[in-house]
Amino acid sequence: MILLLAVAAGGLAGLVRSWIAKEPYRVPDLSWVGLALIAVLPQLLAFHNNFTAGWFSDSLASWILVISQAALLVFVWKNRRLIGMWIFGLGLILNLLVISLNGGLMPLAPETAGALFPDLPASTWEIGSRIGRSKNIILPAGETRLALLSDALLLPAWFPWTRALSPGDLFIALGVFWLLAIENPAEKTKGKNELKESF
Repeated sequence: MILLLAVAAGGLAGLVRSWIAKEPYRVPDLSWVGLALIAVLPQLLAFHNNFTAGWFSDSLASWILVISQAALLVFVWKNRRLIGMWIFGLGLILNLLVISLNGGLMPLAPETAGALFPDLPASTWEIGSRIGRSKNIILPAGETRLALLSDALLLPAWFPWTRALSPGDLFIALGVFWLLAIENPAEKTKGKNELKESF
């Protein structure tokens, strides 16, 4: 997943930045982390675990996707003091918007599905059907509301994980990277202390 790549790259960049600045590396303090975990857990069960994914009907899975993204937006709002959270939140809003307008799942054009799985015949992709237990639904671009926000971005074939992304996914990954690599709690604490000392 590109999110894991963002976490790894952001953490590494943050460590290097702290080493250059000769200061301890710290991740930002986040509020309501428990809500984020509760919001993500149903997604993991419904879309990312082969054993539990079968427990959820397509209708229930779509509701889980929408509600969990909305819950994550509450988490973002509680941490809005952080620039990275604004970027992360923008990605969530873009994804939630296109998902909500297209039946609760993320649209994927048949052409994009064909590029991802070139060995499968075109007849595999039934319009309006969910792809396995994934969060995607097959919809032609012409029938997709806000198609530009769907999973229409293809990564190179050598990329080892999910290769079809939405613009929202990119903002989410960028927000995570920013939080870990650029958002510096030590600098903010230092600035607050200096401000107090000036009075």
